[in-house]
Amino acid sequence: MSLLAVDGLSKRFGGLQAVQNLSFGMDRGEVLGLIGPNGAGKTTVFHLLSGFLPPDAGDIRFAGLSVVGKKPHAICQAGLARTFQIVRPFPRLSVLGNVTVGALARHAVVADAAERARAVIAQVGLTAKTDLPAAGLTLSERKRLELARALATEPVLLLLDEVMAGLNPAETGAMIDLINHINGTGVSILLIEHNMRAVMSLSHRIVVLSFGEKIADGPPGTVASDPKVIEAYLGAEHAGAPQA
Repeated sequence: MSLLAVDGLSKRFGGLQAVQNLSFGMDRGEVLGLIGPNGAGKTTVFHLLSGFLPPDAGDIRFAGLSVVGKKPHAICQAGLARTFQIVRPFPRLSVLGNVTVGALARHAVVADAAERARAVIAQVGLTAKTDLPAAGLTLSERKRLELARALATEPVLLLLDEVMAGLNPAETGAMIDLINHINGTGVSILLIEHNMRAVMSLSHRIVVLSFGEKIADGPPGTVASDPKVIEAYLGAEHAGAPQA
């Protein structure tokens, strides 16, 4: 049984068909890349999977149970957590306070939640910043804090929305290592990312969206050489170009 099974998912906003009849699955332990041009519907898919938007049609089954119609907090408690493309921590709270809020999804006692939060903070490499306010963090550190808040909920499946956007090459490499480590602990990962080096390095499989529709699904090497993907994602002038 797939960990995540998406079947015929659709979402329209007025005259815009953001997601059209999308189907794909994920196995436990898998890292799946979700790529496509800006406006392809990737973040809308995340909103649908995590309960922030209701689908117009289709089903989403997580660990065998449909989550359509469930609230975001209920989906999170079931084991599906997400980050957001635009990170908005509580600026006046410390790093520990921010991550403790996430841990409260699993630990009702604040002391227990704080203990879990400290472990996650160490996991993402922010121990030295534990007691500092989130407002003073760099972009790279805020990205790690966003990741820590989601990890603190103890997810089975983690949705990462452009956690490497804006990072320099060294920071990107460190984030790739961290995501690989998280996946190595047994957490499945669905990843939206425009950094193709990161996508190719991390993903076991890639799904490509264009104008809300799936145009490719397969191993990274196969997807990267697909003419439809080259045309939709890199521009028509690249379609049919010789491969290096």
